[in-house]
Amino acid sequence: MQKVLDHIGIAVRNVEESVNFYTGVLGGRFIDRYTSEAEGVESEVVVLHVNGVQMELLAPTNNTTSPIARFIKQKGKGVHHIAYRVHDLDEALVDLQNRGIRVLEHTLRTNKHGRRLIYLNPADTEGTIIEYCDYPAPN
Repeated sequence: MQKVLDHIGIAVRNVEESVNFYTGVLGGRFIDRYTSEAEGVESEVVVLHVNGVQMELLAPTNNTTSPIARFIKQKGKGVHHIAYRVHDLDEALVDLQNRGIRVLEHTLRTNKHGRRLIYLNPADTEGTIIEYCDYPAPN
């Protein structure tokens, strides 16, 4: 099954400063900004394109329950996850199960752009937080 880099998620403390860096210094282009208050997400997301690579700046909106807040507290700001696009997420999940790779079931969701996503268990990915995602055609 082919996997293609979809985006890189970056945990940040201050969205404005981070946007200024990624647009001003790296020449990124602003795409979107939204807040997700879904349980287990609780973050502000800024989507940028930097030289053909999509970046998502992730800032916690709830310092108690946001996984981004926990990540920053444990590891500091920086690369949070790497997302790989697959053709069919359901098929990819079967493949992962057959390979003995666990996923974090509670992270399965569809974001505001229609991207279905789930995170793989970092215990099975050499400690890297990896997201698998697909973009099903709208009905």
